[in-house]
Amino acid sequence: MFDSITSWLGGLSGPVVYGVVGGLVFCEDALFFGFVLPGETVVVLAGALAGQQKISIVWLCATVVAAAAAGDFVGYLIGRRAGPAILDSRVLRPHRDHVDKARELIRRRGGAAVFLGRFIAFFRAIMPALAGMSRMPRHVFLPFNVAGGVVWGIGFTLLGYFGGHAYSRIEHVAGRAVAIAVACVVVVALVIWRVRRRRAQRPLHPRRDAMSRRRRNGS
Repeated sequence: MFDSITSWLGGLSGPVVYGVVGGLVFCEDALFFGFVLPGETVVVLAGALAGQQKISIVWLCATVVAAAAAGDFVGYLIGRRAGPAILDSRVLRPHRDHVDKARELIRRRGGAAVFLGRFIAFFRAIMPALAGMSRMPRHVFLPFNVAGGVVWGIGFTLLGYFGGHAYSRIEHVAGRAVAIAVACVVVVALVIWRVRRRRAQRPLHPRRDAMSRRRRNGS
């Protein structure tokens, strides 16, 4: 999938690439497109194209940041106008548990939840609308929205940029087969690291946890 998207983007002219990437990032938050294709996927792949000198990294960063901030703000306005009706939409109905967690995060963290939600795929798509629905003041929402857009947009763009640049150098020196092999190893390593991290954060089964405490007390 990633290779096909990269090839498709690479076949477009520079201005069209900026428009496509900016449009997808904007729609992720404004229209809940994040449930179909997470925005950071497109941003990283576009950054890889910039690393291969096919588009400008400066203009790409500017496009992504502007689209992220604008999309969040439109999502916020939709939340203010539509209100609780958003929660009954067909898109969000199957995800009520995650929505409740996002609403709780807004209740506890306020504007900081908008910034933090930018870095979590599901929250990124719904946090602006929920912030608007909760009647968060604009002067609170906007600074956190812009800050999240800047950090997220530049960060993921540069991640793809340096990754694509490294890929091009390896391919030039050792050939495409080696470059693909290295890329696959990196992806597998990231997947293993993430799985282990999730397992480490997963709480013990209550019965096993109680047995462990009794053994420690007995010893």
